[in-house]
Amino acid sequence: MYYNIRSLITNKKEYPLYKFYSSEIKKTILNGRISENQKLPPTRVLSKDLSISRTTALKIYDLLLFEGIISSKKGSGYYVAYKKTIKKEKKLKMNLLYPSLSKKSKLFNHKKYLSTDNFSKTGVAFRPGLPPLDIFPVNKWKNISNKFWRLSKPSDLSYAPAEGLEELRINISNYLKIYRNIRCDYNQIIITSGSLHSLYLISNSIIDNGDKIGMENPTFPRAFNLFKSLKAEILPCQIDKEGIVLNNLNPKVKFIYTTPSNQYPLGVKMSLERRKEIIKWISNNNSIIIEDDYDHEFSNLRNPIPSLYSLDNEDRIVYLGTFNKLLHPSLRIGYIIVPKFLLRSITSIYEQSFRFVPSSTQKIMSTFIEKDYLNKHIRNVIEIASKRKEMFISKTRETLLINKKKNDGLHLVANFKKKKNDLKIFKSLLKENVVAYPLSNYYFTNKKSNGLVMGYCSVNSKVLNEKTAIINKILR
Repeated sequence: MYYNIRSLITNKKEYPLYKFYSSEIKKTILNGRISENQKLPPTRVLSKDLSISRTTALKIYDLLLFEGIISSKKGSGYYVAYKKTIKKEKKLKMNLLYPSLSKKSKLFNHKKYLSTDNFSKTGVAFRPGLPPLDIFPVNKWKNISNKFWRLSKPSDLSYAPAEGLEELRINISNYLKIYRNIRCDYNQIIITSGSLHSLYLISNSIIDNGDKIGMENPTFPRAFNLFKSLKAEILPCQIDKEGIVLNNLNPKVKFIYTTPSNQYPLGVKMSLERRKEIIKWISNNNSIIIEDDYDHEFSNLRNPIPSLYSLDNEDRIVYLGTFNKLLHPSLRIGYIIVPKFLLRSITSIYEQSFRFVPSSTQKIMSTFIEKDYLNKHIRNVIEIASKRKEMFISKTRETLLINKKKNDGLHLVANFKKKKNDLKIFKSLLKENVVAYPLSNYYFTNKKSNGLVMGYCSVNSKVLNEKTAIINKILR
């Protein structure tokens, strides 16, 4: 008679199911709750008992077989292996191996730099930086993709230039003329996999040990971590109602990193006057700016303000953009407008590291822009995002304070109506499958503000209703 596995599994289900169930079965075997040589249920019975597919049941046993936890007998079924044959997991001697890591790697091992982004089990509500994923025009993208593969030539599958395909760079140049009134030579555009990749290329081109860098405080944590790993001295720049403040900034900074269209995370839109001040400042101090034009499609819809790139006459601005936050993060297409003095350096670093963004994706994206699908999708995203934003604010009014004027993009910053610790709230929400980043984590000085940074538009109204109810319950 085989063992009833279902009765031993009490933990909450996690995905993927085959990994969850194989892990649970492994635990019960290793702790002795199922004895050696005990017969296990056939895959047909296991799938019925656990309410899973036969394929999933097979994958569970395959994984346990691979790990040596169970054995199979032809014509008889699956059995628990003898303990002496079960592979023991290797215990790494961390204290001995840790010194072999580079200094840069050790920096990222520090708890301050550990990622909080791995929420694949949690879902997407209310993770910042996500567009309305449910309205992406999948069929249009699929039609373009099918046509590309149907008509593709062997040369389309070969290596591509690091800077990207010419047709896509031309189309991005045209897109920027329409949406940002930016006029640039397409030869200055480099295709990347996103903003962080762009920052990696730029920072490795210009940062030397000990270089001073001006950075908004609070800021994008991953950008801060990257610059810090390159041994830059990062100087905080406060944010006021007009954007980044440079009054007390050391004039010897090599560059300033800023998000002027929708300051990340606070959502302040930099005024035209402040932009002109900054352009004058970098000219007087022989510095440059990395302009991350995050969420410009949203913040410049009603009251367009020229980009720093457009206001600059001395080729001192490196301009960053991405389609990952506008279409979907798995796309992995961003771009940089690179000053001429940096072009060769960035291209060389690109060629020696990442090589290029897949040319098939570039060609599909180029056609997507050409057919005006991108333009139509942006309008659709803006409309849907606006409705979901209003709904989110309405549903959380009793527990959160949200300044609508400061939140024009795909995320918003909320303060608590009652005194709370945002790190504790973050952990409590995560247990309930709700993602809301603690605002205090975005600051890199001792003076911090408490609050939550949330994306509000990546889920439909049904999920939004359910998840905001959880927020209110925890914050009451």
